[in-house]
Amino acid sequence: MTQHPDIAEAIAGELRLLDPSVRATRALAVELLDPEFEEVGASGRRWTYEEMLAALPDMAGNAEEGTHYEPGAVTGVLLAPGLVHVTFETVRDGHRDRRSSLWRRDPAGAADAPLRMYYHQATPVPDAVR
Repeated sequence: MTQHPDIAEAIAGELRLLDPSVRATRALAVELLDPEFEEVGASGRRWTYEEMLAALPDMAGNAEEGTHYEPGAVTGVLLAPGLVHVTFETVRDGHRDRRSSLWRRDPAGAADAPLRMYYHQATPVPDAVR
């Protein structure tokens, strides 16, 4: 079965956001985050677009020589044209998180505008849960 192009684009964007060079470079992150972006992090903290862009270069996983987020089981579902739900798990320093994000095309933009992450949530996975 062929994967829908929007799903492939959203998954590629998700993986780019885990790349240390993208995390450390505001200009690259801006390309991937929707201006209305919001996140609920694994800590429970709520992040806005500007807060995330300001903090991302100093967050874990942003240096080539440091620890990185290792993604696994990345899947996507097309919810509507230009709207994709991506789910996956990451491991970093032995800590697992389940992640869910929504990628959307700007509703006021061109039909061929890129998808950008609109919402993201990370949930820690306790060691007892597998």
